Amino acid sequence: MILSMTGFGRSEGVFEGKKLTIDVKSLNSKSFDLNIKMPLRYKEKEFEIRKMLNDRMLRGKVDCYINVESLDNSSDVNINQDLVTSYMNELKKIAGDGPDFEYLKMAIRMPDVISSKADVLNEDEWIFLIEVLNESLTKFENFRKTEGEILQDELERNIKKIESYLSQVEPYEEVRMDSVKERYRKSLNEFDQIDETRFYQEMAYYTEKLDIAEEKVRLTQHLKYYQEVMISEDFNGKKLGFISQEIGREINTLGSKANHAEIQKLVVMMKDDLEKIKEQTLNVL
Repeated sequence: MILSMTGFGRSEGVFEGKKLTIDVKSLNSKSFDLNIKMPLRYKEKEFEIRKMLNDRMLRGKVDCYINVESLDNSSDVNINQDLVTSYMNELKKIAGDGPDFEYLKMAIRMPDVISSKADVLNEDEWIFLIEVLNESLTKFENFRKTEGEILQDELERNIKKIESYLSQVEPYEEVRMDSVKERYRKSLNEFDQIDETRFYQEMAYYTEKLDIAEEKVRLTQHLKYYQEVMISEDFNGKKLGFISQEIGREINTLGSKANHAEIQKLVVMMKDDLEKIKEQTLNVL
């Protein structure tokens, strides 16, 4: 089954007055390339988060954003008002009377006046974060599956088109060889003496050289194998990429041996659809 490498998932939740939002998205890439942004309070769990993302997403250029927003008016900053007053009084004793605001500006910069509450991640919040992350990844996987179904339809359509063009080659094959024979016969008629044996030897050589039966068989097999892998194997993007390269080799050989305008046109149309397949295959997980 085809899964797209492109995906997106978002999940939200509220824990003890804090709103947690997690976004995960992915684009195609040859490997797992993760960029993650999170608050400092979760940094101690970054390794575990990365492992979860790697295990579930497998491959792609991945961005993960974890955001925390406070829903109440509580502040994480604490100002020691008694200490500020004490500093101001001591400053007045030294400097004499003056505007209180000036003493306040000096006092607020003194040691231990401003402190922040301990920003420690407890076990309950960590369990909650895992739940939100798993929900986000489930939505992401569903997105990949939906995109994969669309991608599979496009790939099957282009494979079928190449098969159709290949079936149209056969009517021109006999005409093509007759044309080659006639061209060589006309050339030989320009000479007084013709060695019939040598003529048929040359024709046998060129018939074998221009024969495309083997390429047609291999191309048919590769197209069939591509469809089998696409339907029956999971995480098959790299394998499909290798098969598409083999399809391209057979089409190129077919074109080099064609020696017929109509066959060349069919080969060009095959190449056009193959380029679409290669481009689409890059986005298969």
